[in-house]
Amino acid sequence: MREHAERVDAERVRDELYMRRALELAERGRGTVRPNPLVGAVLAIDGRIIGEGWHRMAGGPHAEVLAIADADEGYRAGGGSGERGAVDLSRATLYVTLEPCCHTGKTPPCTDLVIARGIGRVVCGMVDPDARVSGGGIAALRASGIPVASGVLERECRELNRVFVKYATTGRPWVLLKSAMSLDGKTATSEGHSRWISSEESRIDVHRLRSGFSAILSGIGTVLADDPLYTVRLPEGTSARTAPTRIIADTFLRLPVSSRIAATARTVPTIVAAGESALEDERTRARRANLESRGITVLPVRDDGGHLDLAAMMTALGGLGIDSVLLESGGTLAASALEAGLVDRVRIYLAPIILGGSGAPSPIGGTGARFPDDGWRIDGLTCVPCGPDFILEGSPCSRA
Repeated sequence: MREHAERVDAERVRDELYMRRALELAERGRGTVRPNPLVGAVLAIDGRIIGEGWHRMAGGPHAEVLAIADADEGYRAGGGSGERGAVDLSRATLYVTLEPCCHTGKTPPCTDLVIARGIGRVVCGMVDPDARVSGGGIAALRASGIPVASGVLERECRELNRVFVKYATTGRPWVLLKSAMSLDGKTATSEGHSRWISSEESRIDVHRLRSGFSAILSGIGTVLADDPLYTVRLPEGTSARTAPTRIIADTFLRLPVSSRIAATARTVPTIVAAGESALEDERTRARRANLESRGITVLPVRDDGGHLDLAAMMTALGGLGIDSVLLESGGTLAASALEAGLVDRVRIYLAPIILGGSGAPSPIGGTGARFPDDGWRIDGLTCVPCGPDFILEGSPCSRA
């Protein structure tokens, strides 16, 4: 009994060790695999890694395929021979952060290769939330006689693919609310000046952050006040892997054709989400035609009393293939998104400065909480330095 328990404990420790390595490998694909998930894979025999792989780009080979190819290459380089120069994997364990796929997409099913190569055991970090797989890959492996363990470091694996998980299960994008504020919670002075509260290091970090999202969302009020570009601009010598779509929540289609966003819409994908009822007005139809002639996509969204239905907007954006949204807006839109339960995480750049002013804006507007217990509690809050600033990040919990 004791020996059995010790073997189980040793296996769990070993499984977690190799799964952590698979998670490290998966991270290498960040920024290049969207809309696919980040996946890492490790092949090991008798406590020795013989192959590694990670999904590198959408449409390319999956992590399991590359790990097997890496094992074969190492085998041949070491003088191995045999059928097709391939290593015998019957005693190998495949560690993969996400359940192997069992459907044909841009690549063949990974389960077919795992079965064909006779891999001795498979350990998955989590079940694939994609309805085309969702347990089917594990079932196919087990049906072929391959033992499968699932749920090893599942929390870490789900966090790795938080965007993919939400998009696959809800059809809506994963949303990060980002803001910069002073120590006393101000996003601008009482006269409206906000450049610059945060440091240069924080501003560079924001541009890196933007490059990892499908889209940047802001409200028309912020656009009218600041005339922003919402593009990715990184220091010389570095480049963004992606160009996020700019989305402006603009119920009455007030975006000026003279704005920098409108002027650059032919080179940077731009969507203006406007109210369905507002678009029926003849004057609004003329503004719509004017904006569309400049390359802007106008997205009709259900509205109520002059306010967009943000949940309906997110569903519509998901239908356009947008799986992640960075919300960079004023307090009104930020509060509405929180109230609607659409914000998955908040990220605050906290600058070591006090601005004061009873009329100075804060990151979250609206009516606010009536009592402290009515506020949004932030779960898993982290705090890391960024130049002279600090980055606070966590997930908002539902109100008590």
